[in-house]
Amino acid sequence: MTSFTHRRDPVGDHLLTPQNAAVIIIDFQPVQVSSIASRLKRELVANITALARIAKLYEMPIILSTVNVQTGRNQPTIHQITDVLSDVKPIDRTSINAWEDEDFNRAVKAVDRNKLIMAAL
Repeated sequence: MTSFTHRRDPVGDHLLTPQNAAVIIIDFQPVQVSSIASRLKRELVANITALARIAKLYEMPIILSTVNVQTGRNQPTIHQITDVLSDVKPIDRTSINAWEDEDFNRAVKAVDRNKLIMAAL
């Protein structure tokens, strides 16, 4: 009987791995969370909190972004996420589209990962 052991390349793999992916969480702020009507708020918060915990557990790069907190027009990320990601400094934007923000783009490029797991409101 022949035994064949194949070890996947965690960086170059076509599947998601902690070594080739980063997690991006965008605009999970109270006003945005409360505006969601397609699912129960409790379920939405539980899901995004689970994603944050998993990313932290696997030591994946995490980018957290908010919109208009520094301008005073909006509140920070919901505490369920920041309780888990207390060491992640949010990138606050003034534009609605995160991809139009230079700091956000710089942060995404800096993680140097080929795959992005995005959760955004």
